[in-house]
Amino acid sequence: MMTAKVFRSPARHGYAVEVSPFLPNRVACVSSQYYGIAGCGTLLVLDETETGVALVRSWEWSDGLFDVTWSETNEHIMVAGGGDGSLQLWDTANPNAPLRVAKEHTQEVYAVDWSQTRGENLIVSGSWDQTAKVWDPALSQSLTTLRGHEGVIYSTIWSPHIPGCFASASGDGTLRVWDIKAAACRLAVPAHKAEILSCDWCKYDQNIVATGSVDCTVCVWDLRNVRQPVNQLQGHSYAIRRVKFSPFSGTVLASCSYDFTVRFWDFSLNQPLLDTVEHHSEFVCGLDFNLHVPNKVVDCAWDETVKIYTPACLSAGAHNTA
Repeated sequence: MMTAKVFRSPARHGYAVEVSPFLPNRVACVSSQYYGIAGCGTLLVLDETETGVALVRSWEWSDGLFDVTWSETNEHIMVAGGGDGSLQLWDTANPNAPLRVAKEHTQEVYAVDWSQTRGENLIVSGSWDQTAKVWDPALSQSLTTLRGHEGVIYSTIWSPHIPGCFASASGDGTLRVWDIKAAACRLAVPAHKAEILSCDWCKYDQNIVATGSVDCTVCVWDLRNVRQPVNQLQGHSYAIRRVKFSPFSGTVLASCSYDFTVRFWDFSLNQPLLDTVEHHSEFVCGLDFNLHVPNKVVDCAWDETVKIYTPACLSAGAHNTA
């Protein structure tokens, strides 16, 4: 029986979680009042303990918060994206206010991500204003603005392999791959006939990207041949809010959905669905794998909870990692 450690955040509906790249027991979560439709947002920093999940620090923001990313160079620093079009730079050592606020986007910032490739220290943001922006870590002003999507941008994720390259997913149904040195879109994939809410890169193969859509499917793409997906993962009954590849296996990924479930997949198998976790009573919006502890997962939902657990399908011996 799978057990989860639970943190409750009353009147705050979870939108995104990310495990620290430095501290194996530390998680950042962004949440919003009133399901993000109105009200303010809260950024939570949580630590998993032997008995549960403890609050380290929290900050209020004047608008909903929709995504969060940890610095890859400083264990105390995070960036969050807000409903007011802002990115805020937060420091766990500074209890009062953000270190900096950058407000160039004209609508909600729904995606933020910190680059992971060596010798590069950049942030990318994606907004409902249909633009993606690349920033230096001080958030002084954006370095470049990328246009091309014809719908809301829901997801922007750096390639873990290729410097200066990120993927974006949009309400226009396309997955796009961008080269920031050329400030150009290198590839536009008509990946779904519906809005795409999430994308993620495989940690083991620079050519593999997954997309999660309102059409209830996860598609796995090989960027060298995008005429059709490598696999189409079916099982969710409502929109897929987020997809994440495992850091410990080249073919395992997770997805969370408005159907209240988190599903685990191995796209190399004929029967790719490994497990369905049903432990939330509302939309599941945030999802991440722990980079330090194999097969440990954290998620958050609109039911005001953050949960940390190891799904049975990934626990010792249940699945061979690549």
